[in-house]
Amino acid sequence: AAAEPPLRWEPRCRQQLRHLQDGARIAARLPPRLEGRWVSTGCEVRPGPEFLTRSYLFYSNRLFKAYQFYYWDPSCHDPSYTLVIKGKLRLRQASWITRGATEADYHLHKVGIVFHSQKAMQEVASSINQTSSVGCSGFLPPGRTWAPGALYELLSAKTERDCTAALGFAMHELSLVRVEKHYQPLLQPQQSGSQLVEELYLGDIHTEWVERLHYRPTGYQRPMQSAVHHVHPCPACGIIYRADEHHPPILPARAQLPMQLSGSWVSTHCEVRPAVLFLTRYFIFHGHNHTWEGYYYHYSDPLCKQPTFTIYASGRYTQGIPSSKVRGGTELAFKVTQARVTPMDQVTVMMLNSSEPGSCGLTSSWSAGVEQDITPTNGCLALGIKLPHTEYELFKTEQDTRDRSLLYIGERPTDGSSPDSPDKRPTSYQAPLIQCAGASEEFSNYVSLKYLGKKNANGNEALKPLPVAFLLFIALVFLRWD
Repeated sequence: AAAEPPLRWEPRCRQQLRHLQDGARIAARLPPRLEGRWVSTGCEVRPGPEFLTRSYLFYSNRLFKAYQFYYWDPSCHDPSYTLVIKGKLRLRQASWITRGATEADYHLHKVGIVFHSQKAMQEVASSINQTSSVGCSGFLPPGRTWAPGALYELLSAKTERDCTAALGFAMHELSLVRVEKHYQPLLQPQQSGSQLVEELYLGDIHTEWVERLHYRPTGYQRPMQSAVHHVHPCPACGIIYRADEHHPPILPARAQLPMQLSGSWVSTHCEVRPAVLFLTRYFIFHGHNHTWEGYYYHYSDPLCKQPTFTIYASGRYTQGIPSSKVRGGTELAFKVTQARVTPMDQVTVMMLNSSEPGSCGLTSSWSAGVEQDITPTNGCLALGIKLPHTEYELFKTEQDTRDRSLLYIGERPTDGSSPDSPDKRPTSYQAPLIQCAGASEEFSNYVSLKYLGKKNANGNEALKPLPVAFLLFIALVFLRWD
C-alpha cells in the first residue's frame, strides 16, 4: 500500500507553496505591452517531439519578426533548420475563457526557411513534396544541393502560396497572450535589492499533430523572457538573442542526468492547463518502495489565490527505462490507487453534492474545507477521476543555472483525456517542478492550504464563486494526474 501522507511539512516545500499562493508579487497588465525582443531561456520541447529555441521581436507598429530555430537533439546543440516568420499582430479583448489572458488576431506576411544541412533539406523537401497542395509539389526539386544560408519561401501572402502545413507549422500561439512581471532578488551576497523579470506566455501547442493547424489555445507553452529583463544567470538568453537565420543559436551540449526521483518536488509558479485549469503541484516519491503521493491544488484565477478544490492521490510507479522516442526522457508507468478530495469553495461543494449517488464519495455529504476519501466509489465521476488508474508517463531531470534540481513530467493530452495506454504516452513536457527536499530528509504532512476569504457582512468568511466558464469546463475535463 502507498505510504500515508507524511507527518511534518518540509519547511522549504511549505515556503515554496506559500510563496505561490501569495501570488509571488506578480503583476500582469491587460492589455500587455509586447514591444521588444523576447527569447527562450533554454531548449524547448514540443509534442512530436520537436526541439527548438525561439526569438520574437515585436515592433510598436504591430509588426513582428519571429525566429524559430529547430534542432536534431534535446540540448539544442545541433541545428536542423530555421524558420523566419514575418507578420502583423493586433491585440483584442481580455479572454473570457482563459482568465488573465488577452486574445489577439495575427496575419502572416511571409515565412521563409533556411536549412543547416543537406539532411535537413532533403527531409523537409520530401515532406513538402509528398503532402502539400499542388502549388507546393515542386517546392525543391529532388537532388537539389544544400546551399548554406539560402532562404526559401514557404509562405507568401502576396502570392497566396502556403507550403507550411507539412511542417505542422501554425502561429496560433499568437492568439493568446499574457505578460507577467515580477522581481528577482539579486544573487550576489554583497548586493541588495532586486531586478525586474518580464515573461511572455503564448498559447499552447496541441499534443496531436493533426490538430495543430486549427487548434485555438486555451493554455500556455513555456514562457519566453524579455531580452532586457530576464532571470539571471541565463547563459542561453544571450546566445539566442545574438542569433539569426544564418547563425542559429548553438547551446552547450548537456549531459543526461540519471533519473533520481526520490524526494519532494513542488511547482515553481501558478500553472495553467488547457480548458481553464489553474493549479500548483506537490509530489513526494519514495524510491525505496516505488510509491508516490501527489497534491493538486486547483484555483479559479491565474495567480492561484482563489482555491476551488484540492486533490490528494497516491499509488505506485515502475522502474524507468530510457525513452526511444524522446531523447533524454525516461518512460514510467504510474498507478493511482487512492485519492481524496477537499472542496474549497461553495460552488464546488454544490457541484459535488449534486453528482450521481455513489459516483463521488458519500452522497450529498460534501462541505467546504472538509476532505473526503473517494477511493470507495472508484474515484469521482464529476471530476473525471477513475480508480484504480494507470498512466504511461515521460519524465526527465535537469539542473538549472543555479544548480537546483528540476523535474519535468509529461505534458497532458490537450483534449483533456488521460495517457492511459502506451500509444498516448507524452512526447513533450509541462512546466518543471523544483526539488524542495531530498530523499534522506523527513517529509512533511499534508497541511491544507486553507482558504483565507474576505469576510462578509455577518463576519463570516465569504467564499468566492467560480466563473461560469470554469464550471462549464470542469465537468468535461479529466483530472490531469500531472
